[in-house]
Amino acid sequence: MSQETELKLSLGPEGPMALRRHPRLTSLPMQASHLGNTYFDTPQGSLETARMALRLRRVDGRLLQTLKTRGEGGGGLSRRGEWEWEVPGPGLDLEGLAELPTAALGQEALERLAPRFTTDFQRETRVIDHRGALIEVALDEGEILAAGRRVAIRELELELKTGKPDALWSLAESLAGSVALRPADTSKAARGGALLGGEWRLPEGGTPSAWLHRAVVALDALADTGDEAWRRKAIQALRQLGEASDSENIDSENSDAARELAEALSNPAWLTPAFGLTMVRLARRLPADRPLG
Repeated sequence: MSQETELKLSLGPEGPMALRRHPRLTSLPMQASHLGNTYFDTPQGSLETARMALRLRRVDGRLLQTLKTRGEGGGGLSRRGEWEWEVPGPGLDLEGLAELPTAALGQEALERLAPRFTTDFQRETRVIDHRGALIEVALDEGEILAAGRRVAIRELELELKTGKPDALWSLAESLAGSVALRPADTSKAARGGALLGGEWRLPEGGTPSAWLHRAVVALDALADTGDEAWRRKAIQALRQLGEASDSENIDSENSDAARELAEALSNPAWLTPAFGLTMVRLARRLPADRPLG
């Protein structure tokens, strides 16, 4: 099992083109690939309940099977374990899955695994040396398809290859200065599950980091559903974050930033570089310790 540490950022419609023009990236070699993915689960959603994801990915003529464990983090930053290996196909390598030490994959669950939804996207990968860390910069553009419905993928994933996680935040701040982006806490697998089931669920608040996580997930839901109720829930969570920061005597910079973000969300064109930079900086200051989907 390997441990993956990455910072996930959601982009606005103009974000991918703005990112490609960013001076930090224009001179870097780029590798493009097409990734077709099928996600599997039991009919009852056993893996989704355990916040795990199982997929088959076709890339460059190879078929890769990946199992990801429940993530932990918040504000876009996540840490999760994963197993990945090449398989002959066309279906799952059930024998390989049976050998993994994961409680959710009992024999009964293995026998009931079936395709649930797909993702299809182009990935542009660059590698940058930033603040003593080696970071893979992956831009994904495409869509998630489930039950005849689809939503767009416009994501930037900053994956730490070597070095300290703080370098991810530093690079995100550098990019956010001119690119409309924001932290995202919902994986493609969890988004596919929500699209398939037609239901999003918000995490509970309580502490400043928990309220931020709730606000970020609400914005993830807003992006995929277009339902303005999620924007109102994000505003409420950010206001609660500001009050929680005040009551716990946390740096007033956090409460000020939360209120600024809540106010900005009242504007229909809220996703701007200024909004994203403020949100990235707020997430950087708060501990990333939430269970993630």
